[in-house]
Amino acid sequence: MTRSKRSCRRFAASKSNNDQLAGGGECRNTAAINMNGGKTNLVLAGVALSFLVLGFVFVRDIPGRAVVPPPPVPLVDLKFVDPAPTRVSIAENLKNGADASDYDCYLCHERNKPLKLKLDASGDVIVPSEHKDIVMAHGSHKRNNNCFNCHDENNLDQLQTRDGRQVKLTDLSPLSTPQLCGSCHGPTYRDWEAGVHGRTSGYWNRAMGDIQRLSCVSCHNPHSPKFPGRAPAPGPHRLHPAGSAPVPQGKVE
Repeated sequence: MTRSKRSCRRFAASKSNNDQLAGGGECRNTAAINMNGGKTNLVLAGVALSFLVLGFVFVRDIPGRAVVPPPPVPLVDLKFVDPAPTRVSIAENLKNGADASDYDCYLCHERNKPLKLKLDASGDVIVPSEHKDIVMAHGSHKRNNNCFNCHDENNLDQLQTRDGRQVKLTDLSPLSTPQLCGSCHGPTYRDWEAGVHGRTSGYWNRAMGDIQRLSCVSCHNPHSPKFPGRAPAPGPHRLHPAGSAPVPQGKVE
């Protein structure tokens, strides 16, 4: 056998061995990938099973917990969601088309004749029967039980501030009443100007529209400005009412 033939046989044998080694490596890689994929599937299956168990526990009552049906959700009284103010002022009545003569004091009172107030033994104003709907309760300790602290006794169509300015009783300006009330209630008037006191409606973005401010008498009765007590709005509905969960031993609920 010649040298060239022996070389060719050795080359063929070497190539065959290399091909076998390469094929074996690919098989090992494929087996490793299949093994890793199997582990991943097992982990995912375990996680899914865990979620199923948790869901089952949450759906069913936990052992030892008493079954308490949830209370019905109470309906909210419409007064808590009504955006209308608590009262309607004279200016708002006139703006809505009311007859201005209803607020003309001199239909009954004599013009250019100062009105004299009648007081009882305690110094309280005796409200005449024509104004029986008025309850004088402005200020604590009877500090503001005089009609002429706000009304002008020489011109009943006018209101007067503490610094002598006059405001027409039927003035439609939204600043008329706050100017009158602010002459005594300075801090509250400051808060009203800043938007803290009272209610502001309309648009936050002034480019889209104007804001609307309520005057003092849109909420407060000028003769009895204190708000009466009222029941609070119901709280949010609890998904798990108090007392439905078991109390741990050694603790008092």
